[in-house]
Amino acid sequence: MARQLRAEQTRTTIITAAAELFDRQGYESTSLSDIVDQAQVTKGALYFHFAAKEDLAHTILEMQAKASRQISQEMDDRGYSSLETLIRVTFGLTRLAVEGPIPRAGLRLAAGEIEVRPPMPHPFTEWLEIASRKLTGAVAEADAHPDTDVDAVARTLIGLFVGLRILGRTLEPVALQPRRTAEMWHLVIRGLVPVPRRARYLSLAARLEREIDAD
Repeated sequence: MARQLRAEQTRTTIITAAAELFDRQGYESTSLSDIVDQAQVTKGALYFHFAAKEDLAHTILEMQAKASRQISQEMDDRGYSSLETLIRVTFGLTRLAVEGPIPRAGLRLAAGEIEVRPPMPHPFTEWLEIASRKLTGAVAEADAHPDTDVDAVARTLIGLFVGLRILGRTLEPVALQPRRTAEMWHLVIRGLVPVPRRARYLSLAARLEREIDAD
């Protein structure tokens, strides 16, 4: 049992080290030797868990996808409105990126540094599906204008969310990501939500930003 626990701890250490390097310097610029040095393990230990660098990258993508689904399911289970659920999901993803390297590395990998292998769906496809579903619900609940082009808004929203994180990675500290997510929502809400309902959602975005910053 102790040996199994040590093996699992070593595996976690290797994944975290790889994520830190993939996030900081990119997949192509990171070698297995770099990961061994960062994790402070032997090459034998790395190869025991992962046959190739690509396997490590796909493990990180899978972990990011699993975390995204968990956040989405948790928000669904709480009974929020569709729009509030979507806002909370994006801030949940932002919180993960602030707290650890795996979501940040997963985003960089998904943004073109490695091909996502079937049967795993592309993370951005999943995010688009979540956004489209929740925006459709927001229209039905009168939290979005009745003539909203749901697919166009979903594409724009995910494009903004991903783009801001990619832009911020090289230009500013990760701690500013909650601010950028709030700014994104302040713009989207003003174009999407009817005037009588805007204050509620603008206040929500500001509150969720403060909650992440306070942690």
